[in-house]
Amino acid sequence: MSATPATDELLVQQRGPVLWLTINREARRNAVSHGVLAAMARAIDSAQEQRELRAIVITGAGDKAFCAGSDIKEINRTGRMVSTETLMRAIPGVGIPLYKPVIAALHGHCVGMGMTLALHCDMRIAARNALIGYPEVKHGMISAVSAIRLPQVIPSARALEMLLLARNLSAEEAHRIGLVNAVVDNARAEAEAWAGTIAGYPPAGVQATKRLALFTRRASDAERAEIEAVRGLVEARDDYKRGAATFVERP
Repeated sequence: MSATPATDELLVQQRGPVLWLTINREARRNAVSHGVLAAMARAIDSAQEQRELRAIVITGAGDKAFCAGSDIKEINRTGRMVSTETLMRAIPGVGIPLYKPVIAALHGHCVGMGMTLALHCDMRIAARNALIGYPEVKHGMISAVSAIRLPQVIPSARALEMLLLARNLSAEEAHRIGLVNAVVDNARAEAEAWAGTIAGYPPAGVQATKRLALFTRRASDAERAEIEAVRGLVEARDDYKRGAATFVERP
């Protein structure tokens, strides 16, 4: 196993033919910062070119959270977390094609931006303690990329329920509606087993299959433009600024 910290905030570890990307901000419940997303984009770009890599697993450090959303303190300081271009490049398979299978190993809180990252992985394995949801609208914010993708993964009424009511789902409920593939005691161990199985198959067939499965998933130019326009509209409103400030003021 080789380990290279892309930054201190994202650990990049190669375990044989499987690449592990671990959000490493445990003290912040692995909240996503600009640094995490920029490092994630670089790691995904690099992984696509490395022939020896056959699968990717994304997870979070520690036991409390896969990712508890965006770093609200950073949003409050800068006015927005990251550009749409950087955001799209960091989300697996959205900004650029990524034909190597990606598995999310979820535990604890997987909300907001954390759920956006997980949603765009090919498979999601949840520990029994996982809590999954989108709290953005409660705080005058928006999960722009997931608002497009989520209704493609689960029935649109359930997608809108998640996005508009902003209630967390248990791992079991997420499994019932098809949002996660499996609920297990140890999500990382199960993800390692799944990734190992995939990595043992000839890569040409695996990657060609994913390429076909993703044919309609990549964001079109029109979708990218709409995401940028909607993000800009929401982030300019006072509700958005108050929501970010409220998070920072919490103890």
